Amino acid sequence: MGSKWDVRFLELANHISSWSKDPSTKVGCIIVGADREIRSTGFNGFPRGIDDSEERLTDREEKYPLICHAEENAIMHAARVGVSLKDCTAYVTWPPCTRCARSLIQAGIVEVVYAGTGNIPERWMEDFTRSTNMMKEAGIKLRNVEFE
Repeated sequence: MGSKWDVRFLELANHISSWSKDPSTKVGCIIVGADREIRSTGFNGFPRGIDDSEERLTDREEKYPLICHAEENAIMHAARVGVSLKDCTAYVTWPPCTRCARSLIQAGIVEVVYAGTGNIPERWMEDFTRSTNMMKEAGIKLRNVEFE
């Protein structure tokens, strides 16, 4: 069990994940500054203005090229409104994939706190291992916190 703040932010990220319309996987991300202020939030979904019909969301070949991951959405939203994420902590409901790890590193995130890995499909494990190694090599502190 993490600190009460870890749990609060992971619970909030979990709530925000419920805003995703993806029928198979819902992910939420909260990015927090040094004073525990929320700098940005994100959930997985299509970019603004892109029709997120059920037909598109249930067709993986159509969905995967279009979807923004929760971490990417949080980072891009911060860029859109001019908020720095340098030296911040990201709270995520799943361990980040390599695509998101690259973005978190480049955004200046110094710590990633993610929820337990119990529900992760086997097909994603290799990518999560690679992303974990990449973030560690870049100096990001990683913590896996159970919160439910």
